[in-house]
Amino acid sequence: MTLYEVNDNRTRKAFLEVVDLIYENDQAYVRPLDVSVKELFDQSKNSFFSHGEAIRFILQKENVVIGRVAAFINYKKAKGYEQPTGGVGFFECVNDQKAACLLFDAAVKWLSERGMEAMDGPINFGENDNFWGLLVDGFSQPGFGMQYNPPYYREFFESYGFEKYYEQVTNHLDVKKPFPERFWKIAGWVVQKDGFHFKHFSWRKADQFINDFETVYNDAWKFHENFTPIDKRDLKNTLKKAKSFMIPELIWYAYHNNEPIGFIVMFPDINQIIKHFNGKLNLWNKLRFLWMKRNKAMTRIRVVILGVRPKYQRSGIESGLFWQLKGMMDKYQHIQEMELSWVGDFNPKMRALQESLGATFGKRHITFRYMFDEEKRGAVKAATIPLDTKYQH
Repeated sequence: MTLYEVNDNRTRKAFLEVVDLIYENDQAYVRPLDVSVKELFDQSKNSFFSHGEAIRFILQKENVVIGRVAAFINYKKAKGYEQPTGGVGFFECVNDQKAACLLFDAAVKWLSERGMEAMDGPINFGENDNFWGLLVDGFSQPGFGMQYNPPYYREFFESYGFEKYYEQVTNHLDVKKPFPERFWKIAGWVVQKDGFHFKHFSWRKADQFINDFETVYNDAWKFHENFTPIDKRDLKNTLKKAKSFMIPELIWYAYHNNEPIGFIVMFPDINQIIKHFNGKLNLWNKLRFLWMKRNKAMTRIRVVILGVRPKYQRSGIESGLFWQLKGMMDKYQHIQEMELSWVGDFNPKMRALQESLGATFGKRHITFRYMFDEEKRGAVKAATIPLDTKYQH
């Protein structure tokens, strides 16, 4: 077996195409669009290169590419841990433990040479709403941006020495079923309170909504471990990519006396369409996308992110945001299911919210950490967000 760095057209193509070998008999797998993967490793497209670096490898055996891996460092976060920590992701491999170890070894060597002492994986060289965590339970068709992999990958990671850093649970909600009555009572009370109002995203005022998102995010997420503020360039880029399929009425903001205090962002599940494209977004597939979108092929939506500023938490604002969806569900009758993704075990408040909605279990992912020094293993776990952050700002 021979390892090659991805640095030319042949290796870049092989990095993308290896998934056809891994998933050739897996009906649930949805190949991500090639352009989405390419852009993550394009220094002119991915803003994380302004404060980080990345490398990719492929593994070849008898002229057949049998695996791939990427390693990267986000210097804004890397040294915020007790030990400098990089990342590993985009791992794919045939069912061969030796091959998997060679790929992991390549990542460790590259990261070690740059001063890292640990690596998290599988993660993304970007925000955690895409390509994040190892699927260990619930091997059904993934929602857009959600990580999917064969079940045998877990053995690869754990045998190598990776340990669970945190667990992420995704739940599903049948939107045709009424929410629990208690939930609606709280929501109805919140939306009628003086000084509070809600409005959905509009392209006409996109810049203002981006600013409001930044305000809420940077306040609401500051209690997350190793927090770094959101980059508005990334927000604008995400909106630009999503413009062809997003529904403005699926993105809602909460305000108190015109001050932004919370938001919920949901996107239609375009995996229901791009599963037919095998990663290719050529002209023909763009036309197919428009046709299937018009014919309401997307019957699922995914909650990408939900946040409320600490001062307004435990005030029912989350319920008020969901209240706004009542009219939307009447308007978009073809939508059948909502995916509530993904909530880490470090965030008990959001897990409790999902339970209050009557959601059912969908998937479980694990984000692992591998300590390069064997003596430091055995006590790795993400810090839990305090249950009450209302007065800790």
